[in-house]
Amino acid sequence: MIIELQKLIPIPLRDSIAQRSSGIWSQELVFRPGEWVKIKAPSGTGKTTLVHSLYGLRNDYTGTIRWDGNDLQTMNAEILAGYRQQQVSVIFQDLRLFPNLTAFENIELKRVLQDPVMETSDITAMAAELGVSHILQQRAGLCSYGEQQRIAIIRALVQPFNWLLMDEPFSHLDIANKTKAAALISKVCKERAAGLIITDLHEDHYFDYTR
Repeated sequence: MIIELQKLIPIPLRDSIAQRSSGIWSQELVFRPGEWVKIKAPSGTGKTTLVHSLYGLRNDYTGTIRWDGNDLQTMNAEILAGYRQQQVSVIFQDLRLFPNLTAFENIELKRVLQDPVMETSDITAMAAELGVSHILQQRAGLCSYGEQQRIAIIRALVQPFNWLLMDEPFSHLDIANKTKAAALISKVCKERAAGLIITDLHEDHYFDYTR
């Protein structure tokens, strides 16, 4: 799946964007299958807006986003849903877990919404890798934010995808847990030959963006 950005400018940020240079806004970019892309920018410059736009949640922008040549703003709702079920997965900055469901139920719900590519045992194994086995049966709303981030990462990985979009996915993790989470994400993306796009405030050495 190819993602294209053509002269993209979010309308709410138009004035501030005009005052600074950007490697994303108002550019013509092509993200090709299997690429790993890091977008580093300060707070308030539109990282979350970008992820929401790339996922088709926002259309308050000028310019064009295309998935496989199809304009995201005019894409049929059924086709868009199909892409989200089979080709594009996302880790939101605000996580969007269901607080009254257990951590396991949040993950399992995502796993069974489409033709499963992973088994329940894979959830258990990934939870062990990320050190959250002990909270799988706990309501998500009672988990710490760092625990919730790791649950959201697992949830994103259990569905089929060719692209993984991540909006500051490690913001509440310490270095050890960032390393574990990045290793798991890298492993799954490599197994699927999937691309990833990650936004963050800082440089990192957790992913090999030159691959």
